[in-house]
Amino acid sequence: MKKRTRRKFSPAFKAKVAVEAIKNQHTLAELSKKYEVSSVVISKWKGEFLENMSTVFDKGHSKKTEEEPELEQLHAKIGELKVENDFLKKSCEKLGI
Repeated sequence: MKKRTRRKFSPAFKAKVAVEAIKNQHTLAELSKKYEVSSVVISKWKGEFLENMSTVFDKGHSKKTEEEPELEQLHAKIGELKVENDFLKKSCEKLGI
């Protein structure tokens, strides 16, 4: 008996099928037969697509919020290293190095 593995679909494929399902030009059964995917899965993709379609227009804002904490940490580290560097320069000058 051969073990059957799950198929994995790309986000582009899921979006394509979901958009066709939203258009209502074909029934879920027809789309299911056309793409060889269960109608339950297609309706799930359609629901997810409709829930998350507003994030398409939030690209610029979401990147900034994700990068802000890392950027703040990097600025803090730069400041810390600058203070250390200045301290070491002064120490070297005092020692005549």
